[in-house]
Amino acid sequence: MHNLKEIRKDIEFYKKKILERNSKVDFEILLDLDKKNREIIQKKELLEHEKKILSKAKDEKNFSKSKKISQDLISLSSDQNELQKKIDVILSNIPNIAVDDVPVGKDETSNKIIKKVGTIKDFSFKIKTHSELGEAKDQIDFKASSKLSGSRFVVLKDKFAMLERGLINFMIDTHTIKFGYKEISPPLIVNEEVMFGTGQLPKFEEDQFEIKLNNNEKRKFLIPTAEVVLTNLLRETIVESKKLPLRFVAGTPCFRKEAGSYGKDTIGMMRQHQFYKVELVSIVDPLNSKNELERMLGCAEEILKQLNIPYQISLLCTGDMGFSAEKTYDIESWIPSEKKYREISSCSSCGTFQARRMSAKFKTSGGSKYLGTLNGSGLAVGRLLIALVENNQNKDGSISIPVALKKYMNNLDKI
Repeated sequence: MHNLKEIRKDIEFYKKKILERNSKVDFEILLDLDKKNREIIQKKELLEHEKKILSKAKDEKNFSKSKKISQDLISLSSDQNELQKKIDVILSNIPNIAVDDVPVGKDETSNKIIKKVGTIKDFSFKIKTHSELGEAKDQIDFKASSKLSGSRFVVLKDKFAMLERGLINFMIDTHTIKFGYKEISPPLIVNEEVMFGTGQLPKFEEDQFEIKLNNNEKRKFLIPTAEVVLTNLLRETIVESKKLPLRFVAGTPCFRKEAGSYGKDTIGMMRQHQFYKVELVSIVDPLNSKNELERMLGCAEEILKQLNIPYQISLLCTGDMGFSAEKTYDIESWIPSEKKYREISSCSSCGTFQARRMSAKFKTSGGSKYLGTLNGSGLAVGRLLIALVENNQNKDGSISIPVALKKYMNNLDKI
């Protein structure tokens, strides 16, 4: 969340930067509310001073005056609370500001392709979709999931269920053993403050699954990504600088309503309400955020390299980045049946944006400063399964298992 004092200092800069994010913010209303709020604070300070003087005089005649001041202070405090709520609503809906090397643009058409890796296979037979390959073996069952839960769910069976589990274990082992991330097994249900901290609330509430445990508790939500819980591990804490960087990984189910995706990817597993994802989170000194983002990107890339899946990396433009991000790379894997690359990971630096919302800091020689936070998919399991199955299919409908994955698949060569 942004600092109102900083906005006040350079309003034109913020207007320009937020406009580049395709976000509409009425800064005039914000500044007007801020002005009224500061005026009330000044009035309260004057009244508090006057009340203090009256109390020192110890004159009974001043009692009625002091009582009137107390009533005025209560009234002003009430007015100030209402103003602050309105200010906070506006501030909490303003997205992060992009760093200077992010391309300016309105949508994905302005994203910049950084590189392509791997060779796209030239199949000598008519390729099948992941759905066709799985359904032919009775290992992907959309009819059962529709009966159980409705659309945008899936039942995986037998070797495809093993493949899903194997991919999760392979990725977590790679990130913990090779790259030093600490594995976390977090709750899948979080409270409203946690969702606010990473930026899912209030702006994206319509895409979240809210649940009720009982009527007396705070609002609860199913996590849309493990980023929410891993980042909030540092919520309302001050960490020793010598402990940085902190790197966490978790493989969890994720839950999203996909509210803005009506009509998109309605066939297959590409866009689901429930899916597994291996998530990476780094907590750093914000001065090191740039280098940490490149490192995280490399960790996510390594999964695709080991599985020999072709991919490309895009640097997202200002209008296509997530709400909390200051810079984002997308990794997109090649999907043969669609003859195009599809997103399989987003790796983002959020600067101090989330830390301000969470009040997460680290100690410095001069006191404390807000932490830098980063997150990335390492990778989305369902989409990785799609890419692996389609890129490794054979003419007879079997799927070859990459060498790196065999020990997680009972040493099977094919499924």
